Amino acid sequence: MVVLIIFTGQLSVAQINLNYQEPPKAIKDLAEAPLAPTVFIDEKGEWMVMFSRDVFKSIAEVAQQEYRLAGLRINPKTTGQSRSTLYKGISVKNLKNGEEIEVAGLPNDPLLSNFSWSPDKSKFSFTNTVINGNELWILDVSVGTVKKLTGPVLNDVFFGNPYQWTQDSKSILCKVVDENRGNLISDDQIPTGPVIQENAGQKAPARTYQDLLQNQNDEANFKYFAKSKLARVDLEGNMNDFLGSDMYYGISYSPDGNHLMVTTIHTPFSYLMPYYRFPQKTVIYDKTGKLVKEIYDAPLVEELPKGFGAVRVGPRNFGWRSDKAATIYWVEAQDEGDPLKEAKIRDALYLVDAPFTSTPRKIAETKNRYSFTIWGNSNTAMVFDSWFKNRNRKVYKINPDTPAGSKIIFDYSTQDLYSLPGNFVTKTNQYGRNVLLTSKNGKSAYLLGEGQSPEGNRPFFDQYDLNSGSTTRLWRADGEGTYERIIEVLDVERGELITRIESKTDNPNFYLRNFKKADDPVKITNFPHPYEAFKQVKKELIHYKREDGVDLTGVMYLPPGYDKEKDGRLPMLLWAYPREFKDAKVAGQVKDSPHRFTNINSGSAIFWVMQGYAILDRADFPIIGEGDTEPNDTFVEQLVANGKAAIDEMDRRGIVDPQRVGVGGHSYGAFMTANLLAHSDLFAAGIARSGAYNRTLTPFGFQREERTFWEAPEIYFAMSPFMHAHKVNEPILLIHGIADNNSGTFPMQSERYYNALKGHGATVRLVMLPAESHGYRAKESIMHMLWEMDTWLEKYVKNKDKLGESKQKIEVNK
Repeated sequence: MVVLIIFTGQLSVAQINLNYQEPPKAIKDLAEAPLAPTVFIDEKGEWMVMFSRDVFKSIAEVAQQEYRLAGLRINPKTTGQSRSTLYKGISVKNLKNGEEIEVAGLPNDPLLSNFSWSPDKSKFSFTNTVINGNELWILDVSVGTVKKLTGPVLNDVFFGNPYQWTQDSKSILCKVVDENRGNLISDDQIPTGPVIQENAGQKAPARTYQDLLQNQNDEANFKYFAKSKLARVDLEGNMNDFLGSDMYYGISYSPDGNHLMVTTIHTPFSYLMPYYRFPQKTVIYDKTGKLVKEIYDAPLVEELPKGFGAVRVGPRNFGWRSDKAATIYWVEAQDEGDPLKEAKIRDALYLVDAPFTSTPRKIAETKNRYSFTIWGNSNTAMVFDSWFKNRNRKVYKINPDTPAGSKIIFDYSTQDLYSLPGNFVTKTNQYGRNVLLTSKNGKSAYLLGEGQSPEGNRPFFDQYDLNSGSTTRLWRADGEGTYERIIEVLDVERGELITRIESKTDNPNFYLRNFKKADDPVKITNFPHPYEAFKQVKKELIHYKREDGVDLTGVMYLPPGYDKEKDGRLPMLLWAYPREFKDAKVAGQVKDSPHRFTNINSGSAIFWVMQGYAILDRADFPIIGEGDTEPNDTFVEQLVANGKAAIDEMDRRGIVDPQRVGVGGHSYGAFMTANLLAHSDLFAAGIARSGAYNRTLTPFGFQREERTFWEAPEIYFAMSPFMHAHKVNEPILLIHGIADNNSGTFPMQSERYYNALKGHGATVRLVMLPAESHGYRAKESIMHMLWEMDTWLEKYVKNKDKLGESKQKIEVNK
């Protein structure tokens, strides 16, 4: 396997084959550091189940054959998702006595996913992927043994678990591959006619999607993979058919287990939209599989109004009310789903009880677009809405059984971090469903929050009075050198919590804390430090200002042992991602704790601190548009101002050589990088990974831009680096996955941008990573990416002064 590389320098070379390369040892060692396990804790705080996984997949795994259909990526051998995260091992820890149990009975080379507790929390289920399918397994937590319940028969092509536990925890309902589904149609089959799409005058603005159906063969193959049967398997592995063949999308038991809500997909399909906007029928069956009621048949959704708050007309968001035996809820738009229409009420929430024949009752209305509900009991539920245009969220306290109007208890901007009230705490009820946690007397609920503040995040735990709306702080992290957040509320009356504590030098571990006692928390895990060589790196959350007074922050890393007086000024890599704001006062709010441990993922810029660079990571790049002004109206100007402020601050500190600063980013950060090189001379070089550079290729909106190209052509032009390729006179490295399926960042974006830059004589290198999507997974790809970045930074940033004048700079007016 090779990497396709296209590059230019003093002379232009078309393309060459190059084997995968590896970065310097210091970078490679950090990239290969073992991962901490993924942890599941039961809400009683008795058991911790831990899953381990490899740091990388191999390119052989990533490059396996896959079908890309209707927004799905499918492994045809397993009838499962081709790019899911898979785990390799399981261990169980008894949190009461500290004993850790290595799980016995796992298969050789397991590939585990789709994890779920049983409702009674005695078992833990998961799937194991083998060469020809997906098996269902269960773990008996108390004894640490596993059992295989099925062969490789599960259909796992849709997101979400391909099974659901019954309410009594004695059996599991599974989506099973339909053995009579026919055969796949090969790509080389002779076409029987042209592919035709037609629109009869309806407005159907749509964002750009990847992996869509393209012809009748794709339609047939989508049906082949989507079709399954429903079968019930008991804990001894005995399987019985439940419902026949269909394209089952969602399955959900009622809380009492006596009814099953089933959502299926049906034709007509779309060549413009992913599968989740195909027609969907929602039907209720009883626990024996007998049809009870067809709830709604939702049509194909190709025509939606413009805007982020657009939804389809008619019932949507079907679900079970968590605190009742069998009550369905759904939402209906009151404004024809059009966010551009003036409306006092946007959505209404409805209920109907089993047997689902009575007239639905409206229990709440929302001023913004409905988001979700936290059900509590017959007297209390919390309804959440949101509105993109002004970033507003409202929380309503309602009485769901005897609705008498909603009371707005919180009304805030989701971007004003310092004012966020926190999230309501939930617990499982008698049905094993999450409901609002309330005090014994039923008068209080509880809130967990990050506690953002100018000095950094200090998570909190509050008691909320359901009658008065007042809050009482029960606990707040001290913020003195550590960052601590609550993972599980075990018992409010006794004050028992499970928290996770970390610091700049200590990796995260779990602790048992009692907030009613002054005792130190008790450590319950001892995960080892993954980066011994990184311990001497200096990390600091720095504060600085943009020239217009907007407060900014970034995380600065300095090499081990760095001494400003002795070592002088360093080259720097700035890594960032722009974010839009509607309020300048909140744009610069501190968004993290200065005491967080540094977890280094494969896409990080932090590796280069070990190569002698200063790093400014997660540098604030706010793009602000207040009132009727949209953020993107002055995107380029604000982008340059953000970059200048960061360099000026590091220059002021005497740490960085401002002539040797590189800039980089991934996705929208790549878009940022290309624009900075086009519109400023602040940076020595840039690295842009998996970006979009020509906004006319995303004409119905992008990122947080709601206006279409035809409404704001000047904005699309000004923001597109492709349109300003002739202005780029600094070296730029473009990296992109050949199989990128992210909306808007299709690989053509980098290929066309490279051609534009090359045509104007820029110093540019294009690296296309085989089989990789928007994020890179294979070890070979990641190591090569790190090598490319390191080589680029060494040549064009750290050793910029050694390049000489062998190539005349392009003269441009910027």
